[in-house]
Amino acid sequence: MDTMVLQVLEKWKAPGCAIVIVEKGRILFAGGFGYRDYPARLPVTEHTLFQIGSCTKAFTCALMGLLASDGLLELDGKVQDYLPYFRLKDDELSAKVTLRDFMCHRSGLPRHDLSWLHQPTTRDSFVRRMAYMEASAGWRERWQYNNFGYTVLGAVAEQVSGRSWEDLTRKRIFEPLGMRSARFDLWTLPKGSDVARGHRIRADTICVEDYLRIEGMGPAGSICASAADMARWLLMWTGGGQTEGRTFLPPNFLNEALSVQMAMGGSLPDAENPSIFSVGYGLGWMLSAYYGHYRAEHGGGINGFTASVCLFPADSIGIAILVNQSRSSVPSVLRNLIADRLLGLPFRDWDTELRRQYVRGRLAQISAQQAIVQSKKTGTSTVRPLPTYAGRYHHGGYGTFDVQLRNDSLFALTPGVSYYLKHYHYDVFMAIPQTEEMRDALGGFNMRLQFVTNLNGEVSALHAYGLEPTVEKLTFQRLPDNYEVPKEMLERYCGHYQIGPTNVHIFLKGNALMVFVSGQPEYEAVPTGPHTFRLKGLDGYSIRFEMGNDGAPKAAVFVQPNGTFRAARKP
Repeated sequence: MDTMVLQVLEKWKAPGCAIVIVEKGRILFAGGFGYRDYPARLPVTEHTLFQIGSCTKAFTCALMGLLASDGLLELDGKVQDYLPYFRLKDDELSAKVTLRDFMCHRSGLPRHDLSWLHQPTTRDSFVRRMAYMEASAGWRERWQYNNFGYTVLGAVAEQVSGRSWEDLTRKRIFEPLGMRSARFDLWTLPKGSDVARGHRIRADTICVEDYLRIEGMGPAGSICASAADMARWLLMWTGGGQTEGRTFLPPNFLNEALSVQMAMGGSLPDAENPSIFSVGYGLGWMLSAYYGHYRAEHGGGINGFTASVCLFPADSIGIAILVNQSRSSVPSVLRNLIADRLLGLPFRDWDTELRRQYVRGRLAQISAQQAIVQSKKTGTSTVRPLPTYAGRYHHGGYGTFDVQLRNDSLFALTPGVSYYLKHYHYDVFMAIPQTEEMRDALGGFNMRLQFVTNLNGEVSALHAYGLEPTVEKLTFQRLPDNYEVPKEMLERYCGHYQIGPTNVHIFLKGNALMVFVSGQPEYEAVPTGPHTFRLKGLDGYSIRFEMGNDGAPKAAVFVQPNGTFRAARKP
């Protein structure tokens, strides 16, 4: 096996990997190949820690099964029964979505992954953010992978137990199974620890990649483990939920987890692999037929790491491949080569087959990018001067883009990713990640930002296309600029104004300038520039004061969607 593994690593320029193979209650192999730190040439061992990404999801589901067996929750219980503050954009969906819906990705929500990449926050805040996210399918209508749902599961586990998801996972799973080194935070370990560094390929060269810290989204993908740890995990699953002669996972939960809960987009087997086809999604596992053998598998990908954890329950076989390379095909190649040997299947050149699939995927990505380039209107310029686009634009589910003008270029900044805005045509810009690392990671998004104006001709919002590929566009509203007006100046605006028979009273309430028209509520006037204000809560309504030579206002001009009205100041 050594020669096979090292050849695959070399062909794919992967620094190293850890491999686990278990069969019928025995560990056949648990060890490492290549380097955990390529520049330092430090070797991978069976105890080297790797980030396993979304292979974490099976752990979160197992934890939910354990809490259900304790009577603390029901998998078919409604989320709002456990988290009263939980909301989705659709109130009806909010009231009926269940824990199981999120466990098997059938809530109707698509990924919305750039939300947590752009704006990292706490677990609780991520859950609250979901109230502003667009669904792209009906409830239980379609399988759509969604990391936020697993964050909800973690929050529910915390709510019903009074302990953090991390502590629960450690006490209820890691410790009982003997996963002694498994944890959630590689970056906190002291220098010299047996920890893999992440890597990626840049210009055909192996480069180190920084860890991605996703504490808030932890239940979806933050576990770090070694080959020795994953061996204990696989032995439990292939042993029918037993560990050291005692029941660890309740049999009914294990059966549900490895059974289809939701179909995953029906399709016929392809001509190249007619004996491999998807069956559906269980609870934290993707289920498929593999040359007549029932397979449960889940991949994991996070900056610098790719993983695959695989079970053949009827054959009592488990395989885990952990690789310290971003978006790597190595786990799939090695998993299939090893599985074929264990199952007694004829040799198949998976290295060539998966390289063909990789090339097809890259060509499809390039084709999509070329289509966008070809739809560009040539010879155009921006509709307005670049400084008018600068400002802060907010979406409740995605946070804020801070659009800044630097020299003669626009940039859209978020805490997690910064973009250069390359002019596309008219008011549309291509959002290009500033770092090469992020350009590689987000190469398939092809995001474009379109700035839009209100009735006053002012840039008031931007539409983000491609931010969530299954949703046509997401609208970010422009936030008012912070424009300070001294209190003594605000006092000058105060007084009574008249538009025909209508009286307008402008006065101070504390430090806020208020506008009152008979028969209507009071509205706060928020300063936006010299002698100009917007009416808070009324989109498209603003006031401009006409000033006399003596520095006092002569009139208040109201700009509204239905027209412009001048109110003269009464003596």
